[in-house]
Amino acid sequence: MFGRKVAEHETVVKNTRLNNAIVSDLDIDEQAYDIVREQIFNSIDPGVATKLSQDELAQRILEAVTAIANQQRLPLTYQAQQQVAELLLADMLGLGPLQTLLDDPTINDILINGYQKIYVERDGKLSLSSFKFRDENHLLHVARRIASAIGRRIDETNPMVDARLSDGSRVNIVIPPLSLSGTSISIRKFSKVSLQLAHLAQRGAMSDDMMTFLKIASHCRLNILVSGGTGAGKTTLLNALSHQIDSQERIVTIEDAAELKLQQGHVVTLESRPKSIEGNSEVTLRDLLKNALRMRPDRIIVGEVRGEEAFEMMQAMNTGHDGSMSTLHANSSRDALTRLENMLLMGQVNMPSLALKRQMNSAIDIIVHVSRMRDGKRRITSISELVGLEGETLLVQDLFSYQYQGENNKGKLTGSFINHKIQPHCLDKIRYYGLEQSILQLLEAA
Repeated sequence: MFGRKVAEHETVVKNTRLNNAIVSDLDIDEQAYDIVREQIFNSIDPGVATKLSQDELAQRILEAVTAIANQQRLPLTYQAQQQVAELLLADMLGLGPLQTLLDDPTINDILINGYQKIYVERDGKLSLSSFKFRDENHLLHVARRIASAIGRRIDETNPMVDARLSDGSRVNIVIPPLSLSGTSISIRKFSKVSLQLAHLAQRGAMSDDMMTFLKIASHCRLNILVSGGTGAGKTTLLNALSHQIDSQERIVTIEDAAELKLQQGHVVTLESRPKSIEGNSEVTLRDLLKNALRMRPDRIIVGEVRGEEAFEMMQAMNTGHDGSMSTLHANSSRDALTRLENMLLMGQVNMPSLALKRQMNSAIDIIVHVSRMRDGKRRITSISELVGLEGETLLVQDLFSYQYQGENNKGKLTGSFINHKIQPHCLDKIRYYGLEQSILQLLEAA
């Protein structure tokens, strides 16, 4: 069946692959698909298939699908035959129904709740995809393929895995008996294009004043903490802030799963390592942070702090590594400080709370809170700074904020970004870099 080539199919196959975003809108007769799939998989000679390029294999699969559809008089239009060929190619070389969704640049998240339900997020909104797996075994096979690609195992004794696909997408897998609804896979995709602050401002994520302030804050080596909920855009904002770092600075990034895409040349990327199958060889974020301090970094960027590694991050910010940045999950900038304090207590339980708050006040300059709002749009809702301690209370003032006003007839939220025109407490650090007047002019506080 794979002994012939049909050259005129080549362009069709390539165009179908490039326009995979429309594939999900097509309908395929499931019984016809099963017949084609079974015949093709039974006829493939693995020795021949592995020697073909992806284009050649795609071409021959399409030819085979067309031949079977004609011979069996299956209810498949030529457009449906192209989709069947795409799905079969993805099943052979990629991750089955997931592959088309992974290739679709408009999709940010892929959430699988059992083999029949695949949800996707576009523009902050979730919707049920028309794609599905054949059965639970098919889904479990794909989950195991993802895990094995990074040397991990997922089974009843190890039913949870955090992984990273070859394109950088972050994956979490949970299988029965922990997941009662079947295998669950959550995939967070990351844009191959690293957005800059100007791009985010153009998309309405912040005002021009906020963009200018963040550019100056990043350039002047202020320590910045980005807070927000899941999927709010914390990593995207952290990437955008990193564009302001001088190319001569040595940067060490530390992450659980490498997601940051820094454009500078002098970057060392460190990634934690979970326990092996035997239960040893674990390397935590805290281990990496301790080691990073011996690597002569100018700046340390931690993708996300979740636990006791927060203490090492505070130490780094307080020992000459100005301009360090990190993210954490929180509902507001003030909640971020409370959560950070709790994490510091996890790492240094013998230190009094007041001493920890003094470290936080000394280390952190700016807190940027980003939210994914109910219209699906991501916005910076506040840019705040720590201004001191009053007793045992950390004082925070908002320099910029977003004020919600209402909703238009298209379901989009309306509001405005507010410049509070407050002279920042961190002005002395900004003055050191010669940008004092720029800030004063921006805030109209001169």
